[in-house]
Amino acid sequence: MQEIGGLMNDQLGSFLPSQWSVPQSLQESMSYSLMAGGKRMRPLLVVAACEAGGGKREAALPVACAVEMVHTYSLIHDDLPAMDDDDFRRGKPTNHKVFGEAAAILAGDALLTHAFYSVVQASRQHGVPADAVLAIVEELSEYAGPRGMVGGQVADMEGEQGLTNLEQLEYIHLHKTSDLIMFSLLAGGRIAGVEENALQALRTFGHHLGLAFQIQDDILDLTGDEAKLGKKVQSDVKQQKVTYPYFIGLEASQQKVEQLTREAKEVIEGAGLKDVQRLLEIADYLMSRDH
Repeated sequence: MQEIGGLMNDQLGSFLPSQWSVPQSLQESMSYSLMAGGKRMRPLLVVAACEAGGGKREAALPVACAVEMVHTYSLIHDDLPAMDDDDFRRGKPTNHKVFGEAAAILAGDALLTHAFYSVVQASRQHGVPADAVLAIVEELSEYAGPRGMVGGQVADMEGEQGLTNLEQLEYIHLHKTSDLIMFSLLAGGRIAGVEENALQALRTFGHHLGLAFQIQDDILDLTGDEAKLGKKVQSDVKQQKVTYPYFIGLEASQQKVEQLTREAKEVIEGAGLKDVQRLLEIADYLMSRDH
């Protein structure tokens, strides 16, 4: 994680081509959130899935950067007053608190759009076949768009204690969080050129892992350390958001995380990939993380 995180910081430090003329204020706003830290979990999954399938790390980096841009844009917009109205993200003032709401909206727009440029560089710079890149672009559009992450965010905004049921909550978690994790794993597999059965295993692994990841977030909102999380705890309670602990309790939620992680590992172990050790380690880490 530290190795890939450092590599991503190097890559993202020069995410815009030097010959482009881009307003300085926009560059600063984009970079502020992009370089604010975080686990770089989605880029890590792109690289780990690619290497599990025997692909080259360098070829995965443009797509790893792209998914981090999409994730970062979603956080910038999530934090806006019209949405979650958060003052801090990763221990720092949120983008709109530093640059203003208009600049934050446009920085998010720019990161989302630039992500697709970055995906294409996997083919331009590293020779990833065009049909693989085309599939990655299609899936990024699907998993980050109205059928995926954005749809999940809308359902999350509309969710309310007393009205939203457990099935609807699972929809929110799967699309708001799990879809981008699924995309990351699929993209890594496509870059490596793995077979369809291995892609399906990566998709299922991501589905389970993503749901477990978000349930763990629900748990940490109740039990986590604010200093480690870099944001306020108990925010779900204050906003009366529906969560897994709200429905099934803390202990049952922890058991659900363990079950999903175990099932994810079983699927990936039978995927026929060259080396899944890193993916198994990542699954274990996510289950036991405290931030």
